[in-house]
Amino acid sequence: MMRILDIINVLETVAPPSLQESYDNSGLIIGDGAGICTGVMISLDATENVIEEAFKRNCNLVLSHHPIIFSGLKKINSHDYTGKAVTAAIRREIAVYAIHTNLDNIIQGVSGKMAEILGIKNIETLLPLKGTVKKLSTFIPILHLEKVRQALFQAGGGKIGNYSDCSFSVMGKGSYTAGEGTNPFAGEKGKAHEEEEIKLEMVFPAPLESAIVKALKASHPYEEVAYDIIPLSNTMASIGSGCIGDTEGEMEELEFLQLVKEKFRLTVLRHTPLTGTKVNRVALCGGAGSFLISRALAAEADIFITSDVKYHEFFDANGRMVLADIGHFESEQFTINLLFDLLQEKFPNFAVLKSGSKTNPIQYLI
Repeated sequence: MMRILDIINVLETVAPPSLQESYDNSGLIIGDGAGICTGVMISLDATENVIEEAFKRNCNLVLSHHPIIFSGLKKINSHDYTGKAVTAAIRREIAVYAIHTNLDNIIQGVSGKMAEILGIKNIETLLPLKGTVKKLSTFIPILHLEKVRQALFQAGGGKIGNYSDCSFSVMGKGSYTAGEGTNPFAGEKGKAHEEEEIKLEMVFPAPLESAIVKALKASHPYEEVAYDIIPLSNTMASIGSGCIGDTEGEMEELEFLQLVKEKFRLTVLRHTPLTGTKVNRVALCGGAGSFLISRALAAEADIFITSDVKYHEFFDANGRMVLADIGHFESEQFTINLLFDLLQEKFPNFAVLKSGSKTNPIQYLI
């Protein structure tokens, strides 16, 4: 039987909670992770209607992008949508899990999905997060090198850009004296011993530290494993806010905006004046992305697609690129498909459903 924690573990391997912003509240918000999961309902928002839909469709886990609770609650009642949803979830015994800015901050997350919808290629992070890379150094008996190295690769180590299985090793000689109560891999208790070893180094995403250490200890033959973990100032191209990439071919600005309008099923699209240049480089950020305007300009984007842009922020494009606001819900709508595909791949025979409830609070009069 599938537990709710089994679902959560997969999600947190892809988008570790440590990647969420300080203001966020991703994670298991309501419910018991140890409980049996009868089905997963995926939605952008965990509203009361979504909770009731999940109950009717026999799903006791709602997976939403936006957290239903952002900060501490002083009251839970029916006077606001948060209270209604929380009350419904508790009454129906439905767990609610949010995967928000931690999903925003990975290249294959929300913005990456936007790029996929528009056919944008060669994407990279627009604003890499700092403090996301660490380096492991450890010491391994020669014959066990490959076993340990492969275990670390499988745990997520050794990835640099589009390269995987990256490591460095050098031969050396380690020494130790095994004390009482030990069971040394080589040598005898109470006697100094020297062992031919290989020093292995590799970088890894900082959020994966616990998984890396676990894999190291499980695969290493020593009962006391010597290792160092060093924080690096490097950034990782796959972790950060927004993304930027290339169009399949050069396009006219209006032609590209029409493509955006079609692909994202938009009723309206707000944008700055056209610049008269061809579109080759496109920056994207799902949700509120005006904080990335200067980054999009510095990256020489021809168009920046995002949402929640304020009036005066449109001026920041300064005639150097087209800044387009497609709406918050509209920019993130395909996150449901992203999460659905992820869970379907991991649990092909389990009930993973997309919510049919419309949660966009904004309507347009045409």
